[in-house]
Amino acid sequence: MEFGRVPEEELDQIDFKLPKDPAFNKQVLPGNKAKDPKVYLGCAKWGRTEWVGKIYPPKTKEKDFLDHYVKHYNSIELNATHYKLYGEAGIGKWAAKAAGRDFKFCPKMYQGVTHRGNLFNKDFQLNEFIRGVHAFREHLGPVFVQLSDAFSPKRKEEVYTFLKSLPVDMSFFLEVRHPDWFAKPDIREELMETLRSLNMGIVITDTAGRRDCAHMYLTVPKAFIRYVGNSLHPTDFPRVDDWVARMKGWLDKGIEELYFFMHMHDEAKSPELTVYMVDKLNKACKLNLIKPSFVDGAPQELFR
Repeated sequence: MEFGRVPEEELDQIDFKLPKDPAFNKQVLPGNKAKDPKVYLGCAKWGRTEWVGKIYPPKTKEKDFLDHYVKHYNSIELNATHYKLYGEAGIGKWAAKAAGRDFKFCPKMYQGVTHRGNLFNKDFQLNEFIRGVHAFREHLGPVFVQLSDAFSPKRKEEVYTFLKSLPVDMSFFLEVRHPDWFAKPDIREELMETLRSLNMGIVITDTAGRRDCAHMYLTVPKAFIRYVGNSLHPTDFPRVDDWVARMKGWLDKGIEELYFFMHMHDEAKSPELTVYMVDKLNKACKLNLIKPSFVDGAPQELFR
């Protein structure tokens, strides 16, 4: 992910500390631990050739990548569905790879709906997208609806009307990027209250150059976090520590589902930081999350 990327020499100058939870979250989290909270962790793509010989066996073919991915992670932030409309047959084949596992696919809404023109009169494309992702069945996690960087609050009624048209039997998270959604308190609060009333989530994006997108709002008792690391830069590890502490706090206060997706500017190194995070998260929260297992003899970056 290139969003929020800054030159490496500037990373040490950035305050990566997560902000405190807004008072708004008290309307959403009950204050007591949920009976059976779910925690899902994954990456944005399974098709990483850099992982062959690392967490995928040597000579693994691309058609078999997903077979191995599901052994290392329990979810995927599925960006492929943003670039192409997939039919039920193709998605059904993906879902079959996760059979018997508590694994979630979290598809990104098709760009023909969200990034081309306005959000209206897209019934055919939207219906085809929805029809396709329904084929994930029990493996369908939240769908995330990303608006472009240029989509400002001046178009807020457009997005609110669109969100109200979405199926109520599915889980949706909205990602906004234009700075005015966060810079203006009245706009920000209206957005969060609208999402809460619609029972929809707000994506939290933690990236170096856009600290405003790491806003910590929860509009439903679920979180969808897009974390952008910097290729195992020394700042990545305390950032992960901060997230582990925050997620433990949310779990203690009653959050029901957590989705955390590891991004890197160099995705080759995502497995290493995932291992670091899962070890910390399992210990702090008494979980038993799976984590990447490296091929014997595969080179690994040193952990702190």
